[in-house]
Amino acid sequence: MHYDVFNGDADGILALLQLRLAEPKETALITGVKRDISLVKQVDVGQATSVTVLDVSMEKNTGALSELLANDIPVFYVDHHRTGDIPESPLLTSLVNTSPDVCTSLLVNDYLKGKHHLWAIAAAYGDNLKKVAARHCVLNGVGSQLSTQLEALGTYVNYNGYGRTTDDLHYHPADLYQKLLAYEHPENLFSNKSSLFYDLESAYEQDMNMAQTAEVLFDNNICKVVCLDDAPWSRRVSGVFGNELANQSPDKAHGVLTRNLDHSYTVSVRAPLNNKQGADEVCIRFPTGGGRAGAAGINALPEEQIETFISVLQNYYD
Repeated sequence: MHYDVFNGDADGILALLQLRLAEPKETALITGVKRDISLVKQVDVGQATSVTVLDVSMEKNTGALSELLANDIPVFYVDHHRTGDIPESPLLTSLVNTSPDVCTSLLVNDYLKGKHHLWAIAAAYGDNLKKVAARHCVLNGVGSQLSTQLEALGTYVNYNGYGRTTDDLHYHPADLYQKLLAYEHPENLFSNKSSLFYDLESAYEQDMNMAQTAEVLFDNNICKVVCLDDAPWSRRVSGVFGNELANQSPDKAHGVLTRNLDHSYTVSVRAPLNNKQGADEVCIRFPTGGGRAGAAGINALPEEQIETFISVLQNYYD
């Protein structure tokens, strides 16, 4: 059995979509909410004959990856997050690039020689790589209307991935991937007014309107930190709201805190768009932190460490 392991955000879903449109294959799917990244350990070593892993930090899955390789299971690994020490094995094929201007879907797009580039562009928009995505639109002759639609698609698919559990999401990421697989070209989504694109658009706009009431915990010329209530809508917008704030103030770093049931906070961090580095360095100073240079997060920041987090964020970019 082949396993496809992928992040439940736009980058993970649309990276896999490109691969399976180009290389159809019956597979077992392993995914979850965006923050659920310890996914490789869910592969059944006794059943697996090969594994593809997309947009999931190798650093957070080293043990499970090593176990697969030790059991002679070939792994194709594509990612742009922190890697840690990459295992040395002839069974591991890895396409890894941690540059802040790269995402997994763009790496897959290169691997496929641009065969399904519109999905890759949508994913880049979803990962808030707007300038990179716009450049790909120009290179591929994508017009302004389609470019705007791809940006919206990437944003909505990314938005769908955020939640405490998959119960918070409008679509389970595996279901969303399978529904999108019916569309070889994203234009078909846009032309069908009853498609999931328009369902997600309506939900996104409603949730983002509610996010405008976020409590501002700190704001100066270096960074801004806001807090959202513990509610399904706030958990859904925690990442895309951070992207919106970053786009509004590209010279600032941003933190979006969302209250958890145990009084800790989930944190989304965005490096300044004009200085896309260091978000991961800020977050790994806390036990449940991780991510990449441009965007990172903390899964459970204790309430008593909020001021410490704000201080670390401000001092890093000062």
